[in-house]
Amino acid sequence: MSCCQKNLVCYTREDIQKAVERLGYKYFKKGLYNVNIIGVRNSETGITVTNKFDDCMTVSYIDENNQWQFHRYACTTDAGKYWVENIMRKEGVAYLKEGQYIGSHKIRKHRGQYEALCQQKDVIVYRDGNKDNKYDLDENNTQEGLFGINIHRATKYAGKTSSQIDKWSAGCQVIASNDDWREFMKIMRKARGYYGNSFTYTLINSKNI
Repeated sequence: MSCCQKNLVCYTREDIQKAVERLGYKYFKKGLYNVNIIGVRNSETGITVTNKFDDCMTVSYIDENNQWQFHRYACTTDAGKYWVENIMRKEGVAYLKEGQYIGSHKIRKHRGQYEALCQQKDVIVYRDGNKDNKYDLDENNTQEGLFGINIHRATKYAGKTSSQIDKWSAGCQVIASNDDWREFMKIMRKARGYYGNSFTYTLINSKNI
């Protein structure tokens, strides 16, 4: 189950920092609003397509009072059932490979509709085209490039939370709650004011925590 689901104990900021550094990735510890955007893929679900928001998006940074802030949001780091079964590209649906992608995203409009963190530099994805409702993590079937692997929201309605992924993700990283999304983007806009429009995204697995 996701750490971000209600009534479950979630990871701490320190848990995330230790895991990221243990994996050899950068964890930004200096400067105000030098945000660490770190997705945590749920290892308990394995390669099964659950079609649920059972992963975590975490954000940590130092605020204007020189205090660490840490936020956790229910999300998906995987494609939904609809796009697994109705693939958009002949190579198969995209499944973002775990790793750190320096400067990979910027604030601009997702599909021309609303501001999100949109891919601006190459990332690596697995491609899965057999429609068997399992994510195939074949190292011989990866692609590196610009695929529109954005970080965006699900429901557009304030106070609402999407429960199923369905069409919300074809490989994007998607936050389930609209209120969480609004908070997330408020932080990102503040960070942009300090560091410019470039954001690093790190995706790790819960088994590494």
